[in-house]
Amino acid sequence: MSLFIQNGRLIDPSQNLDRIGSLRTDGVKIVSYDGSPQSGDEIIDAAGRIVSPGFVDMHVHLREPGKEEDETIDTGTQAAIFGGFTTIVCCPNTTPPIDSQAMVEFVRQKAMRADRCNVYAICCISKGREGKELAELGQLFEAGAIACSDDGAPVEDAELTRRAFEYCRMFDKPLLSHPEVTSLTKGGVMHEGAVSLQLGLRGMPAAAEDVMIVQDITLAELTGGRLHVMHVSTGGAVQAIRRAKERGVRVTAEITPHHLTLTDESLRSFDSHFKMSPPLRSRDHLEACIEGLRDGTIDAIATDHAPHAAEKKMQELDRAPFGIIGLETALGVVGIKLIEPGLLDWPTLIAKMSTNPARILGIPKGTLQIGADADITLIDPEKRWTVTKESFRGKSKNSPYLGWELRGKAETVIVRGRIIKS
Repeated sequence: MSLFIQNGRLIDPSQNLDRIGSLRTDGVKIVSYDGSPQSGDEIIDAAGRIVSPGFVDMHVHLREPGKEEDETIDTGTQAAIFGGFTTIVCCPNTTPPIDSQAMVEFVRQKAMRADRCNVYAICCISKGREGKELAELGQLFEAGAIACSDDGAPVEDAELTRRAFEYCRMFDKPLLSHPEVTSLTKGGVMHEGAVSLQLGLRGMPAAAEDVMIVQDITLAELTGGRLHVMHVSTGGAVQAIRRAKERGVRVTAEITPHHLTLTDESLRSFDSHFKMSPPLRSRDHLEACIEGLRDGTIDAIATDHAPHAAEKKMQELDRAPFGIIGLETALGVVGIKLIEPGLLDWPTLIAKMSTNPARILGIPKGTLQIGADADITLIDPEKRWTVTKESFRGKSKNSPYLGWELRGKAETVIVRGRIIKS
């Protein structure tokens, strides 16, 4: 069915568009702006709403296959739609990992059956995510993988990373780096600093992230490859990426909502919902990251949605797994903590959550241009809502934002011209 969305604030960073107006879809594509509805159009009155390109989350853990008790592609896409995401990208740390053409096809087929949002796959850099032998990257890209990463398990072999960059350059694909020197973080449960010292908990130093980022930037510069740094969390990382961009290195970066809004002080509660990797850092790192987001050093906001069943997170802090969910709350968290205080405006936020991730990944999303797929998110920018367990559409509820009042909510989500219910 064709849609006519009228009276909304159209924001599309890909066209530097920000104005009140209307747009029309033909059931699949965006076909025109303004004008009048035609016979058979379903009319959506978007007065007081933002009409945005559908959000793109370039860092999601869907757990299937292998850990379906935590999440599945079906439940993960429900969570994505609830949060306003029309496109999500599946990380390869499944069991088995996405290191074969069959696994890329598995993700594609499961997403087609769920029939909600667009789901793309990231393939492994190394076979089995073991960091020892390069995966068959050419075959994986031909099968449909849009990038490679061993996320959750950093590739510490510099020679392997160099060869991966060289292969990625041949296919013009980005290498997504999990920046961590594991010999420095082994056994750690939180950021190494004053709070970890006071609590008597083993820390994970910021240097573990900074050292790996410098190595990967150096290798990207050497090979001419495209580096994307995942879940930036330190001031040193921001500085290194900023300097690399000034030199013309092909590097981009993302940050999560939790690394923009929470600090290691939260771990005083010993609540495992605040345990993630990289860990929540101290206030000075958080402020440096916000500045990096504002000045363009950090290109994208990604959730690093990492669901875990309740019984796993209920363990002691040192035994509980790293990670939290984020698809359902990302927009509201950033709305209350960055938009409301004036640290970001809506066009910048939409660029970070839609246009820029699509550009980095080289996928035809993140735009409201005529002829583009009608992937659209309608946002109520003033909507205030409280996070409860009932807020979540995914399988797991491991969120540090339970009880928070957030601002901004996806009201209507349209994927390829079809209104989707979460």
